[in-house]
Amino acid sequence: MKQAIVWVLLLALGLRVSAALAVQSDVEQRNRSFLIEGDANGYWELGRRLANGEAYEIYTPPRRAMRMPGFPGLLALSIKLAGENLLFCRILLAAIGTLGCGMLYWLGSLLIDQRTGLVAASVAAVSPVLVGFSVLVLTETAFAASLTASVGLFARWLGFGTTPGGLEEPSAKKRVWLAALGGVAAGIACYVRPSWLLFAPAVCVFAVGRTLWKGRSTGDKELSETQTRKVKNPDLRLRLIESAVVLLALFATLLPWAIRNQSATGHFVLTTLWVGPSLYDGLSETATGESDMTFFDQENLLGSMSEYEMDHEYRRRAWAFAGENPGRAFELAKVKFGRFWSPWPNARQFQSWWQMAGMATVSIPTFALAAYGSWLSRGNLAVLLLTLGPVIYFSAIHSLFIGSVRYRLPAEYPLLVLTAVGGLTLWDRFQPKQDSEPARV
Repeated sequence: MKQAIVWVLLLALGLRVSAALAVQSDVEQRNRSFLIEGDANGYWELGRRLANGEAYEIYTPPRRAMRMPGFPGLLALSIKLAGENLLFCRILLAAIGTLGCGMLYWLGSLLIDQRTGLVAASVAAVSPVLVGFSVLVLTETAFAASLTASVGLFARWLGFGTTPGGLEEPSAKKRVWLAALGGVAAGIACYVRPSWLLFAPAVCVFAVGRTLWKGRSTGDKELSETQTRKVKNPDLRLRLIESAVVLLALFATLLPWAIRNQSATGHFVLTTLWVGPSLYDGLSETATGESDMTFFDQENLLGSMSEYEMDHEYRRRAWAFAGENPGRAFELAKVKFGRFWSPWPNARQFQSWWQMAGMATVSIPTFALAAYGSWLSRGNLAVLLLTLGPVIYFSAIHSLFIGSVRYRLPAEYPLLVLTAVGGLTLWDRFQPKQDSEPARV
């Protein structure tokens, strides 16, 4: 199995490097720098400023807390190593995309088994959409790799990987360390995209709730209620301590950025001051479900407000609109939900029939097998939380903000574990029983 994953990762890297060369050639022929401009230009400018030791701000008036510094920091590393060489940057991103496939193999191996992890990683390695996005100067792939790593650490903290022949059951001390590492990994993912912030608390709530449920359902009936409570409380206390460690590690990881924001903006901001405009983009009289930030320059609130005041003003307007127009807000949520789950591209530059058909040919079977894998895994809520949970989490968030396939792609990595479960189960049904065993769920 180890040899097989090496070949899968080499294939993933080869396809992504080829994509890097193809994309770079295409943008050069068009006399452009980026295939999807806008966000990419902003990230590159921030990366350049970091690499040159300049102030971390962009546009005029300057926006000092518009973007988290994780992805610009990665671009700064590329610029430091090879100058403003976009091909080198794309190859670096290709390597990170390959790392994401490796993280997925690890996650699938922990949650189910190595065979499932290998199939999930193989699908990610060859998926045309994931391959293509791996080399764009956008956050999706770096976020996918860090997100999957944090989910893997949470899986290990929750006890996965302790089956016969797997890793040993972690001691209480090791579980605390795993909790800390999970919180740090979640924080690193938030440095790339802050929308991941609430997932770690959700995992902690699940962990505590599961411990409470187990305590109630597995107590010895012959023990008195007081005796049973004495037996259960140590497990619950330990899980509460571990959950607190997760949250403290997450907070501590983001603290340097929040302190920097205090200095730069005068306010303690844990993530960014771009939540308000993004929310108003999705909840306003002119909102359509598709991003259109023209209102921002037209209104120019930064001409009369601080960045902090602007962010909170747009938050206020967005929630006021939703409160006064619940029907329209619900209609917009449906549109954004549909855009998020679209099996073909949303962006206008990718609307050719072959691009739409090619993506749908991959997406529809992936979703169908994942749905089947979810049904097969319905008895294991922890598996569903760590595989189906991220994509549902982002689906809910982007039903408020803006819906797009782009925001779904990072969450497809954990989801592919369920795709592998569904696919392997169907495959095994057509194989002689002695040749293979169905994936465990």
